[in-house]
Amino acid sequence: MDSKRRVFLKGTLAAGTVGVAVGTGLLTPAIALADRPKTAFETTTIEDAIRAALGAGNPQDSDQITIDTQDVAENGAVVPITVTSSLPGVTHIAILTGANPFPLVASYTLGENTKAFVATRIKMGETSDIIAVVKANGRLYSARQKVRVTLGGCGA
Repeated sequence: MDSKRRVFLKGTLAAGTVGVAVGTGLLTPAIALADRPKTAFETTTIEDAIRAALGAGNPQDSDQITIDTQDVAENGAVVPITVTSSLPGVTHIAILTGANPFPLVASYTLGENTKAFVATRIKMGETSDIIAVVKANGRLYSARQKVRVTLGGCGA
């Protein structure tokens, strides 16, 4: 019984300490966990989002990018998506959707010799194309797939 009390007290003290650190601003999880291109996620057009996230350039269509997702999403709040590419030298993958108020929904920076594969769940406000933009060897490539949403997830 005494060991359970000690574990409980240690856990309570640790949680309280973390809570105070977060509350006072000493610990900020967003800064510690990811470097987010804030301006890219706040743009309202697809072209501006691509430019802010991946640099200037007009992506060309590529059949070496595969988007795996549902054709019909019953709930736009949770749309699973997988993007893979067989292009050599992939350094970035971005996922966008045109019908959302802010089209950039995910941006990934990949390390050297990393397999070009990402899987996530995105939010879609309404039926639109999902666009995957891949940066490989300094050039931009893209692929798109239309997803029909029957129940909106962004603001619906």
